[in-house]
Amino acid sequence: MPTDPYASRTAPPRFPDGFLWGVSTSAHQIEGAADLREPSVWDTFTAAPGRVKDGSTAAVACDHYHRYREDVALLADLGVNAYRFSVSWPRAASPGGLDFYDRLTDELCAAGVRPVPTLYHWDLPAGLDWLDRDTASRFADHVSRVAARLGDRITRWITLNEPAEHTLLGHALGAHAPGGRLLFDALPAAHHQLLAHGLAVRALRASGAADIGIANSHGPTWPASGDRADIEAADFYDTLLNRLFADPLLLGAYPAGLGDLMPGDVTADLEVISEPLDFYGVNYYAPTRVGAPQGTEIEFGGLTLPAELPFTVLDIEGVPVTDFGWPVVPEGLTELLTGFRDRYGDRLPPVVITENGCSGDGLDDQDRIAYLDGHLRALHRALEAGVDVRGYFVWSLLDNFEWAEGYTRRFGLVHVDFGTLARTPKASYGWYRDFLRTQR
Repeated sequence: MPTDPYASRTAPPRFPDGFLWGVSTSAHQIEGAADLREPSVWDTFTAAPGRVKDGSTAAVACDHYHRYREDVALLADLGVNAYRFSVSWPRAASPGGLDFYDRLTDELCAAGVRPVPTLYHWDLPAGLDWLDRDTASRFADHVSRVAARLGDRITRWITLNEPAEHTLLGHALGAHAPGGRLLFDALPAAHHQLLAHGLAVRALRASGAADIGIANSHGPTWPASGDRADIEAADFYDTLLNRLFADPLLLGAYPAGLGDLMPGDVTADLEVISEPLDFYGVNYYAPTRVGAPQGTEIEFGGLTLPAELPFTVLDIEGVPVTDFGWPVVPEGLTELLTGFRDRYGDRLPPVVITENGCSGDGLDDQDRIAYLDGHLRALHRALEAGVDVRGYFVWSLLDNFEWAEGYTRRFGLVHVDFGTLARTPKASYGWYRDFLRTQR
């Protein structure tokens, strides 16, 4: 007899008809076939010794480029109605590179799975730099080319993935490509990504697209204590990682004081950045507990945070953690979404959870099942509280190249043997498939 996935839990919550249910991936993390595209900043980054935990690269990854039909069959069997993937800018710029996305889009449509492409997921073409303003215009040109090729079949688009993390990890702390260690001098990279988003929205509108959003990472910020120094540090962190990337989009303004640190004609740029959105994508993983600076380097989540930062990041005690060391706090998702609703009011468009998931080993991944179950219930509580939520995407379909962690962290619903590239659905894959059947 099959095991009832809800035997030890209450029945799953019911979401509205028409809800978007999917999984997410990104090009550099799964496609492989690096010899069939132009190089990216990640190819340069991973070629340097010591940059990636296990010394690996994404040259082959999951070889999704050659095995996409097998992966689309997994999507169809899973029962999702949408698939969020990304279009590699270096591949799209290569001769014949868009042919792959033609084939993938056709395969998805034939399987009844809605394609939802992200147009930039960190794999910047080598030779470009987000510190340069011209990169924003170059991105808009890339978006126009992709929309002209795929826009007859694709209706929903995501411009950028997680500009906050890309700025922090790639330009400020040096943990990701391109490896900059600029700290607050990395802020122009944030501004130029946001400008690129606005230009991309305009390019997509010009192509006839009518369903456009972004995938921003967000999480609640919790002060370490009620002390004024901890509260001020947490407010600064929240401004830097949440409001810096939401306020310009939704309010057309930077948080107080930050606009003065941005390059160019910020007032004119904000008119572009704040182009109206049809949905707001949220990548949610965990809250962050923040305290006053301690004057020493801090090791947190695999990162070394320098002593000169005006805050410190602390463990959240008394909650489970993933094998990445990330706290598991489903109620943080409810808190985040209701807080956004209260902060932005009618300026907040419908919300789609564009990423949510956890790392962990093993095929019988009960911890991942508990994680997803808890977060879906938290999402439903936000819906009941009046937040206009329209969709949910699990990160990720496949175990993949997890950036600077290489192949040491597994986020997939499907296990990938990186020696043979064989795909094996995990217990969580079956659980999510069963959950989706309750929503029909």
